[in-house]
Amino acid sequence: MGEIVVATILRPSGTTGVQTHFSTFVRWLSAKALPVTVITPYNAPLWMVYPVFAVRRILDLLSGLASVWWYRYWHTVFLEFALRRRLSAGNDCVVYAQCPLSAAAALRVRRNARQCVVLVVHFNVSQADEWAGKGMIAMDGPYATSIRRFETATLARLDGLVFVSEFMRAVLMDRIPEIGSVPFAVVPNFVPDPGVPSESPTIDADLLIVGTLEPRKNQAFALEIIAAAARRGRKLSLTIAGDGPDRADLEAMAVSRGVADRVRFLGFVKDAAQLFSRHRACLHVAHMESFGIVLIEAMSRGLPVFAPAVGGIPEVFESGVEGRSIPLGDADVAVGLMLDWLEDEEVMLRVKAAARSRFLERFEADRVATELVDFLHSTERA
Repeated sequence: MGEIVVATILRPSGTTGVQTHFSTFVRWLSAKALPVTVITPYNAPLWMVYPVFAVRRILDLLSGLASVWWYRYWHTVFLEFALRRRLSAGNDCVVYAQCPLSAAAALRVRRNARQCVVLVVHFNVSQADEWAGKGMIAMDGPYATSIRRFETATLARLDGLVFVSEFMRAVLMDRIPEIGSVPFAVVPNFVPDPGVPSESPTIDADLLIVGTLEPRKNQAFALEIIAAAARRGRKLSLTIAGDGPDRADLEAMAVSRGVADRVRFLGFVKDAAQLFSRHRACLHVAHMESFGIVLIEAMSRGLPVFAPAVGGIPEVFESGVEGRSIPLGDADVAVGLMLDWLEDEEVMLRVKAAARSRFLERFEADRVATELVDFLHSTERA
């Protein structure tokens, strides 16, 4: 079996779900003494990389579309440069690409058909939709259309596709019928088992929400939930871990809703998953998720999860067993569903045990990573 080469335009480590996915996989492969290499744009000469990437800060102030184009183009250029050097010997390998740009770069520079290219689908519907959701490009504009065309052309040429949820498989198969003949596997995200703490940790707050502070993650609704609890005379507390463009607006909103004393903004936290053990439950309120890796990070520590039934989230937990589905349009209903559990210790003990059990059965790294490796190697040509 050949080496697995993880190709990504992102830095080797960071706070996104994509980075959590591939860094977890790389650590697992390394622990099993399986050959793996991570290739990013930062493997190119840094004296070339940093001056070019710095230009994007200026473009951010001038044009969202220009900034996105610059990001996509130059990250691909430098990733392709680094991949070409890595694959030049023609050795058998599987390139495990973390986005369509990474996959396209690998397809362009691979030396032979025994260097297989497999893409894991992290994005929600299309990367064009994600950029549009950030307000950087127009959802139906020509650049978004060109991104979708690029995805169609790239994905149809792959040796394999990995979907992290059945939801994402169905969405992409419907949007891009051309991928119908590409071998695929549905393999959920996974994280290593953190184990059970020997002592009960100090609880910092009732709820923890982790993620980039941006419109799609919808943290404003989390603040509405805390405000709805306050109207009932309940002091529900919330920790928000993450940073992003919405932070100032969210902090102002906490003040305007009269809940600033019940909400902590931690900003960027390295290895934020460690915070779950110091909270009673996980709250997730994104408008869309292909999976939601923070949910299994919470469940691995025996926390119930409260999240909307959108995208691939219903595949992560069963509502009423390991967590509860909450509506995004009604904070009063959502907080009622949450308080029913949070104020019943007997229920919480049962749900915590169920969450931990589901994690071990469905999302623990040793169990799931083996399945992923088997699929990646199944794409190799004799």
